Amino acid sequence: MCGIIGIIDLSGVSKKDEAMVRQGLALLKHRGPDEEGVFKDNQAVLGHVRLSIIDLSSGRQPMVDEELTVVFNGEIYNFLGLRKELEALGHKFETRSDTEVILKAYREWGPDCVERLSGMFAFALWDAAKRRLVLARDRLGKKPLYYTVKGQHLAFASEIKALLPELDKKTLDPEALDCYFSFGFVPSPKSIFYGIKKLPPAHVAVFSENGLSLKRYWEIKFSPRPYTLDDALEEFFTLFEKAVSIRLISDVPLGAFLSGGIDSPLVVAQMTRLLDRPVLTNSIGFDDEKTSELPLAREIARHLGTDHREYLVKPEAAEILPGLIYHLDEPLADSSALPTYYVCQMARQNVTVALSGDGGDESFGGYTFRYLPHLFESRLRKRIPLPLRSTFFRLLGSLYPRASWLPKPLRLKTIFQNLAVSDVRAFYQDLVWLPVDIREEIYSAQFKKELDGASPFEWIYPLYQQVKELDPMSRAQFVDLNFYLPEDVLVKVDRMSMAVALEVRSPLLDYQLVEFAGKLPLKLKVRGNTGKILLREALKKFLPEGLISKPKRGFAVPEAKWLRGELKPFLEEALAANDSFIWQYLSREKVKVLWQKHLSGRFNLGVFFWGLMILRLWEKEFFYEA
Repeated sequence: MCGIIGIIDLSGVSKKDEAMVRQGLALLKHRGPDEEGVFKDNQAVLGHVRLSIIDLSSGRQPMVDEELTVVFNGEIYNFLGLRKELEALGHKFETRSDTEVILKAYREWGPDCVERLSGMFAFALWDAAKRRLVLARDRLGKKPLYYTVKGQHLAFASEIKALLPELDKKTLDPEALDCYFSFGFVPSPKSIFYGIKKLPPAHVAVFSENGLSLKRYWEIKFSPRPYTLDDALEEFFTLFEKAVSIRLISDVPLGAFLSGGIDSPLVVAQMTRLLDRPVLTNSIGFDDEKTSELPLAREIARHLGTDHREYLVKPEAAEILPGLIYHLDEPLADSSALPTYYVCQMARQNVTVALSGDGGDESFGGYTFRYLPHLFESRLRKRIPLPLRSTFFRLLGSLYPRASWLPKPLRLKTIFQNLAVSDVRAFYQDLVWLPVDIREEIYSAQFKKELDGASPFEWIYPLYQQVKELDPMSRAQFVDLNFYLPEDVLVKVDRMSMAVALEVRSPLLDYQLVEFAGKLPLKLKVRGNTGKILLREALKKFLPEGLISKPKRGFAVPEAKWLRGELKPFLEEALAANDSFIWQYLSREKVKVLWQKHLSGRFNLGVFFWGLMILRLWEKEFFYEA
């Protein structure tokens, strides 16, 4: 893994531009502590910090090939096959690195070369002869890339902090903040700051004298086919073994994360078949029997014969939160960022690369707590006339008390509210962590005015409707793969792993496996109350049924409990802070009322107050000058 940064100015770069790139490299050093390099010509300054993984001796960057220069963050897993193809076309190679393959592939196929790359990547390639910069991100958005444009001047970087000197003034984007209060993250192409954007996943951008143009080069397709279980398993194992195998290529020590679920045990089991040594596995748990996965992960590790390590996260571990905010870059309300950091930190003590099980839930039907109720409610809607639903259930939803502390099937208020609206609106209501009526209540009049009618629903509707021919669960998966996965899950993994200079590889996010999952019929994803049917059947090849059928405990911290205890001072500081911009957007008095309800146990608003705490810590780290 690496960090990249650069400035292209078609009218000529200045000493100030070079200084900004070098300053940015210092801010990105945690992403690549091994080496640092800078390239400069009349119109470009490109910088790179390197975490050496492949071709330790000659893979240095920026890498130059005559008029072409590239800085690259990530791994191209199919680089050996591409290298052979390019050599057959007459290209000569001077290194063993995947970086050089990008240069030669661009020389042969131009910006369309991204369609041939399989991996996790963000790169910037300066073509001095054509006076153009090519920016690209991998299909699923595993590696980040921010940019800002002013006329003939473009700056880019792996993290937003390195681009802040490009802004005349730090100004929050109210729509981005509204998304944060709704989803817990800021979706592409927005960032939390006006003037800085994210290149969306599966996009290539070309910057030249004609301006900046973006093109999507890949899209997830759902086209269910009548697979039998045996045929699906055969095709899955063919693709999965290849996906794991190519992610074992490394010139540095390699291990894996292990939970008590389905996905990471499946990855570890496949690794044990391909490696000639015990896999070094790492697990995280909590000092709470109801949430900790350590006992089950320990059992799985024993059965697979791994070299297993464990770490117990306790509430006082949250004292490191202010430091983690620096690495998150933008506010992210996903509390599992904390244990993710710890498992990465633990793994980094012994390895430089770790394989994970990320991607199984979104592709193979794992979020049953959302998917199954959505499917059930959709079937009910078809049986109840619209006039009855929109009046009777809307009324019941407004009258029924909120019971967020109950399991979802018992939250009748939520069910009534969902039955009163369309499938897409119900899915949106399930996805947001701060309900629409609460946001309406606590938003300030000025904030509502700045939003001018804009709604986070506008991010969900086009995606859900794009696949309107599919069943409701597949439509929900499509949204998650295009929205929740790249904007939350993969951001969390990238930032927390890069904070400790650990490379994380995810075989289940191999794009060919994702495409295969899109062809599976619903019956191979869910059955009754159980999800990930195909992956469970695959895991039976490696583990006994007793270990597979045990319920997964989850990876999120018990934030509601912690916020009523050890983290309470963080929230009370935020509520009392007169200098905070938060109270320009929210009503402090109404938020205090919700806080008292949360403390009393009448409401479980732990996710919201965790997000509020993160926003305050982020504000103190990024928004104000030191």
